[in-house]
Amino acid sequence: MTLPASFFDDMYAAAEDPWSMRSRWYERRKYALTTAVLPRERYADALEVGCSVGELTAALAPRCERLTGWDASAAAVERARARVAGTPGVAVEQRTVPGDALPGVDLLVVSEVLYYLSPADLAVFLHQVRTAVRPGGTLLAVHWRHEVPEYPQTGDAVHEALRSELDWPLVATHAETDLLLGCWVRAPADDVRAASVAAAEQLW
Repeated sequence: MTLPASFFDDMYAAAEDPWSMRSRWYERRKYALTTAVLPRERYADALEVGCSVGELTAALAPRCERLTGWDASAAAVERARARVAGTPGVAVEQRTVPGDALPGVDLLVVSEVLYYLSPADLAVFLHQVRTAVRPGGTLLAVHWRHEVPEYPQTGDAVHEALRSELDWPLVATHAETDLLLGCWVRAPADDVRAASVAAAEQLW
């Protein structure tokens, strides 16, 4: 079953930053990898699903005209809002997936969140993704690879589902012992130029 919001409420009640996103080098390095693979320098409308305490939100903000962070936990939303307070164009909302419909965006970021969904709910969410990401837009997914007993799925299972469902060109993939990263552009699968940053700047 998909993990309920109460699971995360308990985590945030027990710790200010349950996953130590603000203090660990592992997390800072992951955010650097995440933002580095984005194919566009700037995005008009972006959505980060599962923003937690707002560390990745803050890292994404300089690349976006408008950025919204979603989280299922009221405590996470409060802490993320405090983290990005005063940042132009950034908002944080309490939302859940796949219950809340995704808005149309140019960038959709799902970092360390999709393994909280059951396989059935993940399938619903990926169906939403296919239309929420605008033509030419970017989907970026990053997930922990090690098994966590409480989680319905693993990061490997999530990325296998992403690759199976999305017939979009891949801009970048990155795999290491601890994490998987995938970055797709919504375009026909055979459009190799759509996934090329160099082509976008007319270098070839």
